Parts: sequence; structure tokens; C-alpha cells
Amino acid sequence: MNAIPINYWAVLVAAALRMAVGFVWYSPPVLLKPWQALTGITPETMRAGLTRAMVVDVIASLIMAFALANIIGASGITDWLNGALAGFWVWLGFIATVLVSLWGYENRSLKLIGINLGNNLIALLLMGALLAAWR
Repeated sequence: MNAIPINYWAVLVAAALRMAVGFVWYSPPVLLKPWQALTGITPETMRAGLTRAMVVDVIASLIMAFALANIIGASGITDWLNGALAGFWVWLGFIATVLVSLWGYENRSLKLIGINLGNNLIALLLMGALLAAWR
């Protein structure tokens, strides 16, 4: 098996991009209030768990960016459009299916699932485009 060339700077930027999308998506002017209402998370509980949440999100974002970079590299994708398409297929095949299963098994709110799906879709489209274009 041949090694897949990975641009680690692109992985770092893609991870930061994912976090930036989440920062905007879950901000007060966008979807923070509905997300809080659906999860039961208060501003107090959010503040109390913020450090742990940020550490977990950084690690998860780095893993996601690295995995997507490997998928894009193994597929030979070198243009932003097909990179975004790879991000879409990863979102549909792995993120959307897992989150929709939460509705089926755990009776989670479809609105909450939709909020979380939208954040991940935008992030993966942008990450895929960036990782493919910056190889």
C-alpha cells in the first residue's frame, strides 16, 4: 500500500474551519437558542463544561480533517468541487446516517438533528473543498 500524501497545514486549517463553522452556527444570532431549548443546556451548564467541550472538539476536528484528507488523497481528488463532493458523501454516509439513527433509537428531536446535520454538512463541504484544493 502506498503512502497517501497529506498536507498537514491543510489538515490544521480544515480543523480550524470546522470549529469556526460551529462557532457561527451555534452562536446567539444563528441557532444557539433553539439548540439550547432542544438539548436543555443552559448558559450555566454550557460555561461549566466549555473547557472539556473545546478540547474534545479540537481533537474531533483534527481527526475528521485528517480522515477526510486521507479519503481525498486516496481518491486522487485535486479540485475544490470534487473535494466538496467528497465532503458531502462523507456527511451523507457517516454523519447523517448516525444522527438520523438517534431519532429512530433515542427519539431525539428531528429539529435538533437538523440543526446538527446542517452544521456538519457546511463544515464537511468546506473542509473537503479546502483539503482537495490545497494538496
